[in-house]
Amino acid sequence: MTRLKQVIFFLGDKGFCSYYDQSTFKDKGVDSVVTLARRKPVSASHAVKVIDHNDLLITWPKPKHTKASSYSKDDWEQLPESLPMRQIKVVVSQAGFRVQAFYIVTTLLDPVLYPADEIADLYFERWDVELFFRDIKTTMDMDILRCKSPTMVRKEITMHLIAYNYIQSLIVEAVAHTKQKVRRISFKASLQTIRSWSIQLAQKMPDKERQRLLRLLYQAIAKNVVIERVGRSEPRAVKRRPKNHHLLTAPRHEMKITQHRNTHRAEIA
Repeated sequence: MTRLKQVIFFLGDKGFCSYYDQSTFKDKGVDSVVTLARRKPVSASHAVKVIDHNDLLITWPKPKHTKASSYSKDDWEQLPESLPMRQIKVVVSQAGFRVQAFYIVTTLLDPVLYPADEIADLYFERWDVELFFRDIKTTMDMDILRCKSPTMVRKEITMHLIAYNYIQSLIVEAVAHTKQKVRRISFKASLQTIRSWSIQLAQKMPDKERQRLLRLLYQAIAKNVVIERVGRSEPRAVKRRPKNHHLLTAPRHEMKITQHRNTHRAEIA
């Protein structure tokens, strides 16, 4: 993907597949690669040009402005009457995926500079973004915010993002002199490694000793490689069922003891 790495483009999911977003990105000189959504795929008979069996040059007509539109009427009037797009059908033959095929639309129109298979491989890496969000929300316990006021909630989110970026920067430094990719390093294992080493690094010591410990920390982080399990099925299911307790719907000092849910067992007891 040498050509693609030299281009500034936006890589998004179905939420960014809109006429307004694509036109806005293009006006700013940014190309886009997104998944087709809310639109029917264009058939080869209605395409401007058939590049390949699953690779078409198409035209998006300007949609009508409605009350449900997220942009104003003035913004709609400034949009072009049509957008030249490229539609690529990606056939998924790898085991473990729920979908068998999906469509990608992009403003990278040149099939020689930007082959369809490279664009498909690029979009496959977009899943790393979802894994990064999982690291922030689940591994760093940001799935439930503790603060109450909007100001403190923003500060709580900001502090989580600062800590996440700091940990990722340590991972980047750790794999800088190795052949490993950053995306293959386990974030959770790296976080546990940093926590175990933080006690030693927090102590007073000469700079030479601190640099030695940092080198050992980098080596420990670089060893946290996640094995790539190609074709592994990942069902959306919880491994362990949560315990069947009542919800704490009142302050602890006001919460009354509730009756046993299973009256039959309560009478026997």
